[in-house]
Amino acid sequence: MIDSDNPSMAHGIADEAQVLADVRHWLERAVIGLNLCPFAKAVHAKGQIHYAVYHLADDAGLLDALLFEAAQLVAHDAAVRDTTLLVAPHALADFLDFNDFVGHAERRMARAGFEGTLQLASFHPRFQFAGSEEGDIGNATNRSPYPILHLLREDSVSRAVDAFPDAADIFERNIATLERLGPEGWAALKVGPGGASA
Repeated sequence: MIDSDNPSMAHGIADEAQVLADVRHWLERAVIGLNLCPFAKAVHAKGQIHYAVYHLADDAGLLDALLFEAAQLVAHDAAVRDTTLLVAPHALADFLDFNDFVGHAERRMARAGFEGTLQLASFHPRFQFAGSEEGDIGNATNRSPYPILHLLREDSVSRAVDAFPDAADIFERNIATLERLGPEGWAALKVGPGGASA
């Protein structure tokens, strides 16, 4: 379904169903399946994740789509829509460009009045932590089939952290999980583009 008022959905193309299937597959197999984010399972099970696809390749349009989705998230009750994944399969293929875009997007969100209300997290097929090598398996904690901008409610994040006593240890635990899994184990999950059809 295309929402003509939504800049992230204004240009529907045939691959939208595949993109969304791939993102849900990655969420279920990697993020939830490996327990990389202990907070993801509940919102997924309750149907509180909103998915949006931005079909174009221009950064300015993607920023407009992000601000639109941020406003929509705040306008909805958290019980209905607790978090949003904005997927951009045709934009920002280079991770350094994506990383720069995320910094700019955070500043724009703050100027738009979302500071203290929403947080922005990010995932990318070529995600690389500062100080790591591109091939380090630990980078897979934030690797996704397509570039993804993840909008989270500050209140929901705070409640989740309070309910999870070892929240500060999540990053280290995830790195250990992926090191045990190894590159072959990660590849076997088939969570890249087209993974839902594999």
